[in-house]
Amino acid sequence: MTSRITTHVLDAVTGRPARGLAVNLEHRGDDGWALLATGETDADGRVADLGPAALPVGRYRLDFDTGTWFEASGRPTFYPEVQITFELADEAAHCHVPLLLSPFSYSTYRGS
Repeated sequence: MTSRITTHVLDAVTGRPARGLAVNLEHRGDDGWALLATGETDADGRVADLGPAALPVGRYRLDFDTGTWFEASGRPTFYPEVQITFELADEAAHCHVPLLLSPFSYSTYRGS
């Protein structure tokens, strides 16, 4: 399956992909947030098959379970969860949302 929304998570402290990190994709509808898909980062820190191949224009959110991931590596974190909310303006476009992660900071951007 080819997803319209993909992500790539890198551990900024180790300089390595964040393997095994759980990610949820949600859509904001009239009744609030609805879960569309779940995934886990692969050995390269990527989730390439997150969600359906077609998505309507609208507001979406990626929810990263960083607390469980850091706990499994024996490291504390200030951010037990990272949520990235974004607008999908073109239903035909591919939307790549990378996450650069460390125990006490994170950053993201619109990738390609």
